[in-house]
Amino acid sequence: MSTAFQVNGRAVRAQAEPDTPLLWVIRDELGMTGTKFGCGAALCGACTVHIDGKPARSCQTLLSSVAGAKVSTVESLSKDNSHPLQVAWIKHDVPQCGYCQSGQLMSAAALLSSNKNPSDADIDTAMSGNICRCGTYPRIKAAIKDAASMMRSA
Repeated sequence: MSTAFQVNGRAVRAQAEPDTPLLWVIRDELGMTGTKFGCGAALCGACTVHIDGKPARSCQTLLSSVAGAKVSTVESLSKDNSHPLQVAWIKHDVPQCGYCQSGQLMSAAALLSSNKNPSDADIDTAMSGNICRCGTYPRIKAAIKDAASMMRSA
């Protein structure tokens, strides 16, 4: 079985069953390991990607549902950590174990694509589906605000 879609602007054709979770296609077939497996039940947010610009949990997204879609993974932000979110993440020492960070970054990127000046409440709402076991939530919020400021002044 073959499913055609785009990943990070590149046309791909996945050779997997239609009911295969997108996460495993991204990681195992396409070799892009930035997207992480966390809970497998769409509860932790570690596997967050964008599908046609909207955040989605790839562990529960079936391959068949992305036929013809545009999928973006954390690798799409930048190759050299120059995206404002990545710059702010580093500046604020957000990661500890780092496992949840790709999902955190993708949820934050979705927020900032639609809201250039998010309030604390906006950030809390947008990030509520992402769990950080290390508890770096204050640094995540500060980094999002800093990235938003960088994006507004660019």
